[in-house]
Amino acid sequence: MNLEGHRRELHVHCYRMLASFDDAEDAVQETFLRAWRGRERVEGSTEVRAWLYRIATNVCLDALRRTARSPSTDPHWLQPYPDQLLPESVVESRETIALAFIVALQVLPPRQRAVFLARDVLGWPAADAAAMLGISVAAANSALQRARSQLSGRVPARSEWTAPVLTVEDKALLAEFVRANEENDPGAAVRIAAQDIRITMPPDHLEFRGLDAIAPLIERAVGPQREGDWRLVPTAVNRMPAAASYLRRPGDSLFRGFKLDVLRVVDGRIAEITTFGVSTFAALGLPSVRAEEAG
Repeated sequence: MNLEGHRRELHVHCYRMLASFDDAEDAVQETFLRAWRGRERVEGSTEVRAWLYRIATNVCLDALRRTARSPSTDPHWLQPYPDQLLPESVVESRETIALAFIVALQVLPPRQRAVFLARDVLGWPAADAAAMLGISVAAANSALQRARSQLSGRVPARSEWTAPVLTVEDKALLAEFVRANEENDPGAAVRIAAQDIRITMPPDHLEFRGLDAIAPLIERAVGPQREGDWRLVPTAVNRMPAAASYLRRPGDSLFRGFKLDVLRVVDGRIAEITTFGVSTFAALGLPSVRAEEAG
């Protein structure tokens, strides 16, 4: 049985359920362990993929019960997902993996979340979604309707999904974001931000809204009183432009990992920045320290 061939798509599924890259990794490992123990049930069957999804979903439901994570509009456990690890065959659009989508899913009770993913993301028929959870078709349809109602206005309809690639606009804004930080240009940083820009910093429950609120942050980061010099590495997570920032403080010869900023671009401006810590660097294949010539 080729379990490894399904690893990436199952990892994405668990990530959508749990909103944590690390927790998804643990869930996939547990899924494979359970699958190996029960492999004789589907040996030679054409239903291995559906069977694995059923196991993975129940592993996630068990994990959610164990951690007692309640539905939340501000999941402090949120982590980004590196683009280079996303399977092209699974991620049909940016909308199904974008941070806003992952956060919106966490509003749903776990079973509704699972049904919604099976029906509206994976495109499974009602009978298969019901079988995955061991519930009736009627119960699955009811859960789906409640999930759709809760997510209405929070996530785009399937007909509005877009291609899973960064646009020219995304790349241009990211390049300007990098330049503004590396050249210590507060004015440039302000010019590329939307008037109603929002900044969050999970796992901390911090939120800044609007240019007036973030102006002091920009000044402290790249103004005359900044802590040091910056080097940024452009990257992409959740099909969104991102930049890993390294800071070299006075007296230090090295640029040390500081943060990961994920940008949401709307109408040519940065509408939202989600800032993560350096614990995200390893999954991106980034070092924690860079030499002086990095850039």
